[in-house]
Amino acid sequence: MNLVAFQTPYGKMGLAEENGALVHLYLPNEGMPRIAEHETALLADGKGQLMEYFAGKRTVFKLPLAPEGTAFRKKVWAALLDIPYGGTISYGELARRVDNPRGVRAVGQANHHNPIPILIPCHRVVGADGSLTGYGGGVELKRALLALEKRA
Repeated sequence: MNLVAFQTPYGKMGLAEENGALVHLYLPNEGMPRIAEHETALLADGKGQLMEYFAGKRTVFKLPLAPEGTAFRKKVWAALLDIPYGGTISYGELARRVDNPRGVRAVGQANHHNPIPILIPCHRVVGADGSLTGYGGGVELKRALLALEKRA
């Protein structure tokens, strides 16, 4: 695994790559593995695209992603990629989109275990009443990312 850590407007983040695809984005409140950093061309591109996003200059990421998870989680993560920039959906709507209308909690768990947040935009999923419910990076980061997307 290759890893690069970098400073963002939201704190220090880390991006990891394996076999030519991004596999993890470490958020500021998440510990990073203790391995030597090695910035590959893909990690540099990923870091650059994230910084463009944070600057309000990028709305779509064009990067190879390879999140590890169960078939159900991968289905949920794929559905997250269909939520447009600046948009939000509820957990219930996401459950319906993955053909599991009673699986709201399972969808929530899949969101919680998303290894590549922001790039796979789990921050765009909100409570049925529009409230900002849990986020692996913290509700404040979720609020900030949604505000960033609304401004752009």
